[in-house]
Amino acid sequence: MTLLRFNTVDVFAEHQFGGNPLAVVHGADTLTTEQMQSIAAEFNLSETTFVLRPADPANTARIRIFTPRAELPFAGHPNVGTAYVLASEAERRKRPISDDTMKFEELSGVVAVNVLRNGAGIVGAQVAAPQQLSVGSGLAPGIVSALCGLPTASIEQSRHLPVIASAGNPFVFTQLRDRAALSAATPNQAAFEQHLPRELAAGLFLYVREPRSDPPIQARMFAPLHGIPEDPATGSGNVALIGLLAHLNSKPDLVLKARIGQGVDMGRPSLLQAMAAKRNGVVTATQVGGRCVPVMSGTLTLR
Repeated sequence: MTLLRFNTVDVFAEHQFGGNPLAVVHGADTLTTEQMQSIAAEFNLSETTFVLRPADPANTARIRIFTPRAELPFAGHPNVGTAYVLASEAERRKRPISDDTMKFEELSGVVAVNVLRNGAGIVGAQVAAPQQLSVGSGLAPGIVSALCGLPTASIEQSRHLPVIASAGNPFVFTQLRDRAALSAATPNQAAFEQHLPRELAAGLFLYVREPRSDPPIQARMFAPLHGIPEDPATGSGNVALIGLLAHLNSKPDLVLKARIGQGVDMGRPSLLQAMAAKRNGVVTATQVGGRCVPVMSGTLTLR
């Protein structure tokens, strides 16, 4: 019999039961990949992380990230939530993280995460994307229309057509014309199976820009083939989005920051703070961060 500690935390949340829930399983070195996948399916959250000893002792931990159906090379909210949980535990044990910086070994590479504090202590974390922004092929508006059940007239095509972009995890990014269209979108499982296999992209990322609203960008992300009909907050998607927006900006040098809302339409409002740096026309760095709220702790029993 194996006993494993776990915590759950709401990530990119301003209060409990908002944001994107995450399960963090500690001391997972003896688990097989199959066991990890089964545990992630049992939690049935967008992602579950497993904390293992690092191969390089200079790093904080090795982290494996699973959706209910597959392992991911990188994801934003699992890094933010795992860093928050580990840093909070270290603080309670009077062993605070040096410089409030953590390094996680993941399939995508070594990921740097910074702990966020206020006067009360640790409140969240900020993760740097492990890979430089890459902008790939486009997707026909008609296909996106089939994926999300919207007429093609709802797709804003003046700035960019639907396009695959990645900063560690690829998504199809599509700007919509207004908030009403964003709210009306519904994922079509059959269309995803036909047009957007998991090997092509992790999911469909829809967004609108409303400069007079707060937050000025609102987003939704659908990934039904990963067992995620809709994600309340997608760190890896938002970090690529801010990179894409910087890439599309005509200025060759800039630092672009944005507050992005997600999860509102599914009753789990989330707030993400994203940043991209661009130099000589190239997006050189992207980050996303936010607050976390602890929810549960317990023990897994494997027989």
